[in-house]
Amino acid sequence: MNAPNRSLRGLDLRAEIDRLRKDRNAVILAHYYQAPELQDLADFVGDSLDLSRKAAATDADVIAFCGVRFMAETAKILSPEKIVVLPDMDAGCSLEDSCPPDQFKAFRDAHPDHIALTYINCSTEVKALSDIIVTSSSAETILAQIPQDQKIIFGPDKNLGGYLVRKANRDMLLWPGVCIVHEAFSETELLKLKAQYPGAPVLAHPECPGHILDHADHVGSTKAILDVALSSPSELMIVATEPHIIHQMEKAAPHKTFIGAPGADGNCNCNMCPYMALNTLEKLYVALRDLQPRIEIDEDLRLRAKQSLDRMLDMAGRTVGQGDVGRPVFAAA
Repeated sequence: MNAPNRSLRGLDLRAEIDRLRKDRNAVILAHYYQAPELQDLADFVGDSLDLSRKAAATDADVIAFCGVRFMAETAKILSPEKIVVLPDMDAGCSLEDSCPPDQFKAFRDAHPDHIALTYINCSTEVKALSDIIVTSSSAETILAQIPQDQKIIFGPDKNLGGYLVRKANRDMLLWPGVCIVHEAFSETELLKLKAQYPGAPVLAHPECPGHILDHADHVGSTKAILDVALSSPSELMIVATEPHIIHQMEKAAPHKTFIGAPGADGNCNCNMCPYMALNTLEKLYVALRDLQPRIEIDEDLRLRAKQSLDRMLDMAGRTVGQGDVGRPVFAAA
């Protein structure tokens, strides 16, 4: 963990972070699941890939990524010339933890006729072992371009994979990982909430298990959920994803009411990501001050991981139905 190594008592942290942002020529990124005070001082707020792409497009020398480790690693993969710091290096991800690279490699070796379509919530090592990376917003578009007879491994999120299997009517071999945040939602408590607010649409992330998605009116990525929340004529909505995204909803649509979907006992904090919560203003200040903890990736590993990301970026930009479906599939990684 990156703990402050000098007293911060008496410091105006926001002012100091602004000063260091200028002195270091830094860009500060915050994921939608970060605490509101980090979202409010960031240069960009968004989902992980969008943030990395925005950072790569800037002339910043330093990227301070308020998110989790795989997100900061993705930024480094796309911007190797920039210094990338993460306020707390212990900010991991349950999906990444569920898919150790050595076990994933053994799984791939046991299924040599499968390609690996892998969710971006994984380590750099797993990205390097994958053929195509997907995000929750690009997965359907990319899957539609892979021939029906091509066998596929999907990991590490079995819930997102199961959603894609049902939505696209495709058979895939699913890695058994889950996001602890989205797994915590209670179907019973959600049904109680729907009964309390009849007609309120439910917006859910596809990392939720199927029994939650079955009750959703809209299923989509964090950005898609935000867009629907703002464009919907409904004045009250139930949100089944990490509740810190509600901060952006309330800022953009203060006249609307957004209620976070409940956990098992109806009011627990189990649907808040404990990894995201490790980042704080104090740790961000220290990371900018000391340029530590810093993301470092071996160049050969970075280039192998970048191949699967590049394939995603290429395929996500194609229009399905205009000559892209059934394009030749490259050799598996």
